[in-house]
Amino acid sequence: GGPAGLTAAIYAAREGIESLVIEKSALGGQAGVTERIDNYPGFHEGIAGAELAERMIKQARRYDVDLLPAVGVRSLQRHDPYISITTETGDEYCTRTAIIATGSTYRRLDVPGEDDLIGAGIHFCATCDGPFYKGSKELLVIGGGNSGVEEGLFLSRFTDRITLVEFAPQLGASALLQEKVRSDPKFNILTNTQVTEFKGDGKLTTVLARNRETSETLEFHPAAAFVFIGLTPNTGFLKDTLETDKQGFIVTDETFQTSIPGVYAAGDVRRGSSKQLASAVGEGVTALLMVRHYLQKLGDVPAKIAAA
Repeated sequence: GGPAGLTAAIYAAREGIESLVIEKSALGGQAGVTERIDNYPGFHEGIAGAELAERMIKQARRYDVDLLPAVGVRSLQRHDPYISITTETGDEYCTRTAIIATGSTYRRLDVPGEDDLIGAGIHFCATCDGPFYKGSKELLVIGGGNSGVEEGLFLSRFTDRITLVEFAPQLGASALLQEKVRSDPKFNILTNTQVTEFKGDGKLTTVLARNRETSETLEFHPAAAFVFIGLTPNTGFLKDTLETDKQGFIVTDETFQTSIPGVYAAGDVRRGSSKQLASAVGEGVTALLMVRHYLQKLGDVPAKIAAA
């Protein structure tokens, strides 16, 4: 029920394909809980994530798309010639095709203050939120893998100083990326360092950390903290049903079809996706067009398709 799934359902309706969107939580996905989106085409002044999500939901309802929020999927199985989807409430839906667009969840540090300050100084997307901090004195980047270092390099254009904090004794990024940040005077790199608390009254003001080797307490006052410690794909309900990579992201072919014929994946849950809103929308469109082609080969274009 995020941007990829809603877009697929809207396109399905326009193609005359009946669709059902099953969403475990609230419709809108990650976009719906993003404070502000400034890089989505057509909104030159930006738009609140909740507003953009609501517009997508209204458009889906305009096309009489069936929406089923707050219902999780327990399992997905192929029983030729149908795909069987069972929800956590025990209901079962049979369909010729399905699009899995369950997205992924940013891994969190699970330290005091984090939940209260997400979107108010704690962020998970440099492209989305970095420009808000143009001209700042310091930004904190948590995570020294490829993602953290790449996003840190991107953020360095907006601030005077990047403090890069890594839990492990060494950075996990590639040698090339490590060379870039170590040679950049804007970067202050702290390894073996654990973030222990975020503080602020409605907005982030202080980040506390601990040197894991010396137990020294460190205190930072960045304009914002960006957390890049990985993504967890929302694929737990699939278990060993279809092929995923070692992180759990769904493996697809060039048509976005998974290892199960008739089952497609789109958006952040798919291996190789760019984890960006605009591309998730595009993948939703592409997946639906591939579904249409699949149904045409079966001679069953009007069949029901579930976008979970």
